[in-house]
Amino acid sequence: MNIQLESWEHMALEQIPQFLAGSGVPWVSQARQSAFERYKAHGLPTRREEEWKYTDVTQIGKRASLAPDSIPPDPPSEAALFSWALAQEHPHLMVFVNGYYSDGLSAIGEMPDGARLESLAELLDGTAELSSESLDASHEHTIFGALNTALATDGAVLHLAAGTVLQDPVYLLFIASGHGTAIYPRNLIVVGEGARATVIEHYFGMIDAHHFTDTLTQIKLAAGAELQHCKLLQEGNASFHVAGIHAEQAAHSRFGSQSFALGSRLARNDITSRLNGPECQCEFDGLYLLDGKQHVDHHTRIDHLAPSCTSREYYRGILDGESHGVFNGKVIVHPHAIKTDAHQSNRNLLLSREAEVDTKPQLEIFADDVRCTHGATVGQLDDDSLFYLRSRGIDADSAHSLLLYGFANDIIARVADPGMRTRIEHLVLDRLPQGEQIKELL
Repeated sequence: MNIQLESWEHMALEQIPQFLAGSGVPWVSQARQSAFERYKAHGLPTRREEEWKYTDVTQIGKRASLAPDSIPPDPPSEAALFSWALAQEHPHLMVFVNGYYSDGLSAIGEMPDGARLESLAELLDGTAELSSESLDASHEHTIFGALNTALATDGAVLHLAAGTVLQDPVYLLFIASGHGTAIYPRNLIVVGEGARATVIEHYFGMIDAHHFTDTLTQIKLAAGAELQHCKLLQEGNASFHVAGIHAEQAAHSRFGSQSFALGSRLARNDITSRLNGPECQCEFDGLYLLDGKQHVDHHTRIDHLAPSCTSREYYRGILDGESHGVFNGKVIVHPHAIKTDAHQSNRNLLLSREAEVDTKPQLEIFADDVRCTHGATVGQLDDDSLFYLRSRGIDADSAHSLLLYGFANDIIARVADPGMRTRIEHLVLDRLPQGEQIKELL
């Protein structure tokens, strides 16, 4: 059974050891209690707050409970297992069902020396290898981050020692099984000096499932480290999904983030990076493909805190029906961050009169000798391009889909892992008229 939020608010922390990992460890208990006090003091955000002006999360607050399940999750459905089967091609697979690690569905495989991939819940209970800084308030960024700190059930912890190269991607599959569930994964990724890895986060749920996911991934890159991070959101069209992906970069490190939002009734992604040392590189890419009454909000922030760093952002949206997309990208060039090179772009295609986009690229520059640009477009498919394809004997539906695919593929092609790139490509084509015929041409 679920514990109602109202009763949780009046509980002392020691009354709930039965379902939250680390509840018997003093520093974990204190971190959870402090986070929940921050959440109670603020409450869910409203549209009166600038950062939430275009995204209404009041429906999340109307849920019967925001607490996670206290019993083992039900077995995943056949559709979810199909998604798991697709993930089996990756040798380092961790599967989580309703926020809890499933050892039976996972297959971590043999990790190289210097690499560890573990369950967060096990580390919270043991605490032998986990620092109290991992649940520090500085990682939260939004009030949903505080709620995640208070209620996190499990997640993946990846630690790479200096110089370790993980050749195969780590694939983290989060399955939402059943209705009415509140899910709180938390992932920690620490990449040592000169180490390299690719991490894939895949969130999958049934089409009509009414669940709420509040997930947080925190990333720390040491000097010269490199991480490619790809997130695929494929939850059901009745679900709510709020996520944070937050990176800290030391000198000469490289961080790439790709976000593909292809599901959920309402989704909010906050993606940030702090470039703390000179000559860091950071690239954020995103694609949202929406229809019906879907709402997807991407808020990004890149802080240039050191000289000679480079950042790039490329986000694209395709919107149909009565869907609503939001993009708010902020680049801040702090004092002394000279020779910053930053570029930001958001392009959107509206396929219906009812679809809507609110886009707001932002630059705040407090240093000299920098090169910073940004831009945003909202429009429809180009008539001249459609005419050109039609004049070459291509029917109207195929011409329409080819142009949409080309628009989306500019982002899809940036995914480093070929298996994941093909998966996303096919998911996008499945949403387009004549998509099967286009697959045959690729």
